[in-house]
Amino acid sequence: MMTPLDLGPPQQQAAAPGGPSRVTLHLGHLPSKKPDTKATWPRSPTRVDPNNPPWPAYRGYHEYSFAHATMQSRLPTILGKAIEDTTRTLNSQSSEEKVIDLASCIDRMGELMTDLSGNAKLRPIIDDNEADVALWNKEIAKYFQGKDFMNAPWLFAEAYKYRRLHECFSISKFWSDYDVFYRQKCDTFSRSSDAVFELSMRFAEPFKISDDLSAEEKEEAERLMFLELTQVCLWGNSTDLSLLINMTEEQIKALQSTGGDHLAATEKNILGNDLPRLWETVKVLREKTGGRVDFVLDNAGFELYCDCVYADFLLQSGLANQIRFHGKRFAWFVSDVTKKDWEWLLNTMVYGQLFPNASDTEMESLRRLGARWKQYEKEGKWVYEQHPFWCTGYTFWELHSEAPDLFLHLSRSDLVIFKGDLNHRKLTYDCAAPASTPFEVAIGPMASAAGAPKIASLRTIKSDVVVGLGPHGDETAEKLDETEPGWKISGKYAVVLLSEGRPGEKVRFA
Repeated sequence: MMTPLDLGPPQQQAAAPGGPSRVTLHLGHLPSKKPDTKATWPRSPTRVDPNNPPWPAYRGYHEYSFAHATMQSRLPTILGKAIEDTTRTLNSQSSEEKVIDLASCIDRMGELMTDLSGNAKLRPIIDDNEADVALWNKEIAKYFQGKDFMNAPWLFAEAYKYRRLHECFSISKFWSDYDVFYRQKCDTFSRSSDAVFELSMRFAEPFKISDDLSAEEKEEAERLMFLELTQVCLWGNSTDLSLLINMTEEQIKALQSTGGDHLAATEKNILGNDLPRLWETVKVLREKTGGRVDFVLDNAGFELYCDCVYADFLLQSGLANQIRFHGKRFAWFVSDVTKKDWEWLLNTMVYGQLFPNASDTEMESLRRLGARWKQYEKEGKWVYEQHPFWCTGYTFWELHSEAPDLFLHLSRSDLVIFKGDLNHRKLTYDCAAPASTPFEVAIGPMASAAGAPKIASLRTIKSDVVVGLGPHGDETAEKLDETEPGWKISGKYAVVLLSEGRPGEKVRFA
């Protein structure tokens, strides 16, 4: 029998009758205990997989988290609006075949609402000929047998809901490409006129820096323009329809303010700020006569418009010579960009009549901007792409193993810019990592795998995961928790984080 060991202060202890005597050690000469010591990164001790992230996952039953509000309230509300939109379309149809087919889609949406509201177990995705079915069902079978909407990790459960929503239409005869969010996306952009023309009036004509400036002054002017446009691109994410589904026009205008004074005031809200490093990164590209920059897109409408203004600047300034835009294959997380959204934006700018109160000068500026962007497409300077992996439940930690073709494609880019909150959640495995966790640690293989490209994450903070705030990031987060409860979902704060990756290393796949 082992003798119990007491490491407390020395004292006389009587042995229990018939029991073992106790040994007491005096630890007076050892360093004092430090009760405020924090675990640096409490990683999982055994493995990392979709149900066992590198830090504790957020799950719908965690009432303290935004995951709970999303799974319990937001997703049923969003699905309810989708049913309303589809019913509106149903009521405008005349063909009996199409009416019956769409009514069946609405019935399937009702079944999804029952599953979501009743916290049903996650069933496999029906084979609807989409390229991602095998990826979905492999992940469900391997990691989520018996899991339901509330106890599966929030990121997976939320993505699963949107994939099930697509399935409601993808197995139909006439409505496989129907986008239940399309009206909302178009309407929100139409109510963004002030911010749209603020940018089109500035960038309709190709910009030129004065020849009267010295080389150093030109570079400084360009640096300042780059920093401002990066902020425009960053804060364009504020109008995320999945979060702001009942916005007024005035609220939209406030969120989309792009004036210089506004941007200067908001830079202090970038809690993890790698903007200076990002400038040095793109400056090196120009020294190599420009490079390829990829955008992994987030929201359609105004955010996509801001992304394009930013990409236009990168081309004109010689900081890049090709831009590749990566969107979704179908409607995703309410406002994510699809090919239809991409084409609608450019064609509306050139041919549309979306802003009846705009002046002739404003409309002409928008037409010229759109025409230049469409020309970029014709010349191959801008390329829109969509890959099945972007609409799976996997995080980007699995990108190199589950979509090696896409990982190899991105590895050839000089800089990959991930836009928005969802992409940031997927980069970081959407789990409870400490705020001081370095970005390159939080994104795992996307920083450490051979061939990992340089990555920038431009994200307004709208969910629980926050990393990359520096060595004192935990203190910053704790202070905000005390002074501004809800700061992680308000969209008031942001991060611009950069990973150097391992782009020079050869990619090998098993």
